[in-house]
Amino acid sequence: MDNKSRLLIIDDDIKFCRLISDYLSGFGYETESAHTGADGLEKAMHENWQAIILDVMLPVHNGFEVLKRLREKSETPVLILTALGDEADRIVGLELGADDYVPKTSSPRDFLRGFAR
Repeated sequence: MDNKSRLLIIDDDIKFCRLISDYLSGFGYETESAHTGADGLEKAMHENWQAIILDVMLPVHNGFEVLKRLREKSETPVLILTALGDEADRIVGLELGADDYVPKTSSPRDFLRGFAR
């Protein structure tokens, strides 16, 4: 196995996942994507990740549900990256255990700030 940092992207937007993966690969990250909350939770719980990028608006199990279940068994850092940018959603995400909450309208530099910790 190489020394690249592994990131899991859980987002139902396949094109967005590709875009984020392409962007992050330029910084040495290895990414894998899941497009449903159930698939994402399965991958998150059974593989080792440096961090997880999680969307809130997922079919069936939304990102808040995924985060809540993930926090029952894992402390892997989670960055919520979502179109839901209002304060109430941000507070809910952080209270459920997200390490950071970034709206999708943020700049790539702001997005990467979540991994610099």
